Amino acid sequence: MTDRATTTPTEREALDAYSTTVTSVAERVLPAVASLRVGRTGRGGGAGSAVVITPDGFLVAQGGSASASFINGTEYDVEVVGADPLSDLAIARALGATLEPVHIGNADQLRVGQLVVAVGNPLGFSGSVTSGVVSGLGRSLATADGNGHRRFIEDIIQTDAALNPGNSGGALADWQARLIGVNTAVAGMGLGLAVPMNATTEAILSALMRNGRVRRAYLGIAGGTRALPPVMAQRLGRKAGVEVQEVVSGSPAAGGGLHSGDIIVSVGETPVAKAGDLQRLMVEARIGSKLALSILRADKLITLEVVPVELA
Repeated sequence: MTDRATTTPTEREALDAYSTTVTSVAERVLPAVASLRVGRTGRGGGAGSAVVITPDGFLVAQGGSASASFINGTEYDVEVVGADPLSDLAIARALGATLEPVHIGNADQLRVGQLVVAVGNPLGFSGSVTSGVVSGLGRSLATADGNGHRRFIEDIIQTDAALNPGNSGGALADWQARLIGVNTAVAGMGLGLAVPMNATTEAILSALMRNGRVRRAYLGIAGGTRALPPVMAQRLGRKAGVEVQEVVSGSPAAGGGLHSGDIIVSVGETPVAKAGDLQRLMVEARIGSKLALSILRADKLITLEVVPVELA
């Protein structure tokens, strides 16, 4: 252990700079993080955390609740506006509240090793702050909606900032106190995961605020990344596509002529290389519209037309 008296001025300055950054982020983010309860005060334990994203009381969360309390002592009744199990996100609203929202960042700009600060209410301890770094990017998290539908949330953020039960729904902020992730899971000692805040997540949250649900287009395939043959990779200028591993009977994919073993290389003009690329394109606007898929089948490129339906 380094003695304070023998620490050089440069080391002390570095430690102080780190502390200054973390405390600054905490001061700016803490007022926008709520502790959620499944019952009113005195009638139930904490249910997790939520983050204020609009001045009129909309909060991004990860589950149902009946009340939300803030570090300044205020408490509001809360109604769940909508939930989307396939993205592990929900929108709630603090009734009659005027609140200071957190600033929204963009997780697509994160780098491994970057400082992050987690704010939430683990184990019932409200207003808790931990810090760490981005340990990894591009992780996947499997989700299910209870109706047999499974999905992988792509580009999950891995961090070593300490997360515990009750942190779910809390904020993961960058050094400028911008919300770049919503804490979602404790995967192990020193390993926490967060849903990234990016254009895809913001579209999901907007749909939940507007409609209370997220409408998704459905093709009816299970797929995974497959490397392209070298000649085709050179021709297309990309290394991989999405291999169709299973086609659901009676699905739009089956009706459009997709077969197991086909490799989807593009949807319309958009290249796809992994299942997440395809998932991101299955938005509400695609429902009921013809969609051209470029397929590699037996070393030949063909085009198939499918009409996605709404994911029920």
